[in-house]
Amino acid sequence: MSFSDSDLSSQGRDYKNFRHVTRDRLLSEMLQSTRAKDSKSTWKVLIMDKITVKVISHSCKMADITEEGVSLVEDLYKRRQPLPSMDAVYFIQPTKENVVMFLSDMSGRSPLYKKAYVFFSSPVNKELVAHIKKDTSVLPRLGGLSEMNLEYFAIDSQGFTTDHETAMEELLGENVEGSHMYNDCLNTMATRISTAFASLREFPYVRYRAAKSSLDASTVTTLHDLVPTKLAAAVWNCLSRYKTKICDFPQRETCELLIVDRSIDQIAPIIHEWTYDAMCHDLLNMDGNKYTHEVPNKTGSTDKKEVILEDHDPIWLELRHAHIADASERLHEKMTNFISKNKAAQIHHGSRDGGELSTRDLQKMVQALPQYTEQIDKLSLHVEIAGKINGIIREQGLREVGQLEQDLVFGDAGTKELINFLRTKQDISRENKLRLMMIYASIYPEKFECDKASKLMQLAQLSSDDMIAVNNMRYLGGYGTKKSSRSGFTLKFDAYKKKHAVRKERKSEEVTWQLSKFYPLIEELIEKLSKGELPKDEYPCMNDPSSSFHKTSQDVSATTTHHAPAQSMRSRRATWARSRSSDDGYSSDSVLRHSSSDFKKMGQRIFIFIIGGATRSELRVVHKLTSKLKREIILGSSSIDDPSQFITKLKMLSPEEISLDDLEI
Repeated sequence: MSFSDSDLSSQGRDYKNFRHVTRDRLLSEMLQSTRAKDSKSTWKVLIMDKITVKVISHSCKMADITEEGVSLVEDLYKRRQPLPSMDAVYFIQPTKENVVMFLSDMSGRSPLYKKAYVFFSSPVNKELVAHIKKDTSVLPRLGGLSEMNLEYFAIDSQGFTTDHETAMEELLGENVEGSHMYNDCLNTMATRISTAFASLREFPYVRYRAAKSSLDASTVTTLHDLVPTKLAAAVWNCLSRYKTKICDFPQRETCELLIVDRSIDQIAPIIHEWTYDAMCHDLLNMDGNKYTHEVPNKTGSTDKKEVILEDHDPIWLELRHAHIADASERLHEKMTNFISKNKAAQIHHGSRDGGELSTRDLQKMVQALPQYTEQIDKLSLHVEIAGKINGIIREQGLREVGQLEQDLVFGDAGTKELINFLRTKQDISRENKLRLMMIYASIYPEKFECDKASKLMQLAQLSSDDMIAVNNMRYLGGYGTKKSSRSGFTLKFDAYKKKHAVRKERKSEEVTWQLSKFYPLIEELIEKLSKGELPKDEYPCMNDPSSSFHKTSQDVSATTTHHAPAQSMRSRRATWARSRSSDDGYSSDSVLRHSSSDFKKMGQRIFIFIIGGATRSELRVVHKLTSKLKREIILGSSSIDDPSQFITKLKMLSPEEISLDDLEI
């Protein structure tokens, strides 16, 4: 059960990004390979389970699948019509239940399909293979039995999840270690992470964040401290098996993997991220990447229409990582350019006396200019979305909230400023007050001891349910695990402890938009990893690397990285303004210009996996650093969470150290 796709390694061959490789394997290695030369049937059926259907839907469109000869997609567990003249492709997990269902389809005198090609999404055990071979009626109808080793969900061109939405509760909750739920979650997560390396034909150095107790004898080891260590060991075991089972799997290390958990940075999931993508998911009532809006119909009323915000939309691709103010400006420019080049649009715009075009005006323009329907549809959609976001920012006073958040994080504000804000800004929403309190609790966990918690809760008008999230935030960061003082962490910068800053300003980068100073801590981790500067005691390696590896990595980076001249348009508080010509790697079009054209020059890949959920700001960072470091950075996580989802998960978390009595409310 091995593969010979020699084009997948990043070493010395045409370079394909992560999602591209995933898509190619599903379409070429799986679906194209089932086209038998002697078969008269040109169409086939694709049968999947609830996991594999999500795997393929994250990477392929229905049109892609149809192009490979699939006329029908079926659910393994639903009653299906017999199609004895057609071949079937089974893309399924290697479970006993799935194998039983497959055998019931293909055994006996009247199989559902002419021939079956079975592709398992992850390694299959010998017992299940033997069970299939026992059925003599199935064997002649079996066109192939293979391990695809592809069981991750490509949410982005450089990001994937293992679809463990409840990982925080299952791995970091109370008394979970050793339970069936804990072991199953850990092992499945390790398997799915490993299949990402099988797909890319990459063999990583496996690094992980060490438990605090291994660094400081006075620190008590908590259960969740050991999760990165255990996951790293499980991933290493899977990869070791791949070295012997997959014929062209690398025998020497080709890339880096760093495994951490959510406690590495509790602030990133809560703080307001001011990019277009993050604002859409934070402020709008979206279902995943699905946005619902109203469009006019022929009767004069409106219909609800669902659109997917993803890579196939060029405007989304350009603006998703841009600051919301930058995105709004660019949309205005696009509309101005469109109007200036189209006479019919000018006539319509002229009737507005030179005023701004509303969303309804744009929709009417679609009817006037049918040849530009798709272009105006896309543009009007994003004008509407940006308008809604900017409206919410004004209505909720989010600039002031965002400024205080960043001042707290960078040590420019403290208890006094927070209390004053809560007293004077009574109209701030409960959720935004909760997010402020969670950030404050992460920076000043000692302020919530004794009766201090109840006083702060009353001032912020938070419920006891909200305070569970605030207290869990403190313990997620390790507060209370050390007898004498707060648990420390290298990237929280000892030099700034007097002002309680948990980030230091990055002087090498100019802040070109207001409220864009914040950065997730994985940005520093990835940069240190790329330079070979991660402390080995804090981030040990399962397979100790040779010194030559880091030298090679740094040489590649040094010879391919070109730094743009610094821009002097820094604006901390004043306005959204920035230079239109600046190219700071912050916006996605900058990343695309550099990375997509230079993939062949890329150095070795870096993978970072976050247990307990990743954020959209962290997804933005991997795109930014891919351009900066000239190495494809791939972010993996158990899930991708928006702030409201993270808060809900945190409320469900009940670590051993926490009880309701501790809340003192």
